[in-house]
Amino acid sequence: MSPSEPPYLAQGCVTPYPRSEVALRCLWSLVQATFFRWSPRPWHGFRVRLLKLFGAEIPEPGRVVVFPTARITFPWKLTLAPRAMIGRNVTIYNLARITLQRGANVSQNCHLCAGTHDFMRWSMPLVTAPIVVGENAWLGADVFVGPGVSIGELCVVGARSVVVRDLPPRKICVGHPCRPVKDRPEPE
Repeated sequence: MSPSEPPYLAQGCVTPYPRSEVALRCLWSLVQATFFRWSPRPWHGFRVRLLKLFGAEIPEPGRVVVFPTARITFPWKLTLAPRAMIGRNVTIYNLARITLQRGANVSQNCHLCAGTHDFMRWSMPLVTAPIVVGENAWLGADVFVGPGVSIGELCVVGARSVVVRDLPPRKICVGHPCRPVKDRPEPE
């Protein structure tokens, strides 16, 4: 940068990842764009085995559902408990660990984003924080979940909500920003 040029966002920004992780991510991107994406819809077990091959923590692979159009950035930063489901066109931007606990259901077109940037610094360094979707929680269609959020067990998050703070268990939550609006009764 010349001495007369004013500062600009992302000035001096560099990747925080070692070359080995960048190479692994490139390999995963290739596998995801071909074998994973082209696999028939009912082949959830095949896609789960690919995720495990790339380091995902999935203790019971036969009891997890992942649709072929889901996009997962880093499989090695993903934990899926039994009966967890990642729906159609879901984006798992897991710059930090994202965990779906038992029975957590992420509906179509949701975006879980576990990273942002420190905009208070010109270099805009990466800032990451894990996301946890609690046991039997349900994210409706098109929900956005930001970094560092925990969603309580049996919580229902209404379609198109924007979740930037933790949500309590057993609540129905909606809005932008998302907030609890009423209790969730025990399912029958």
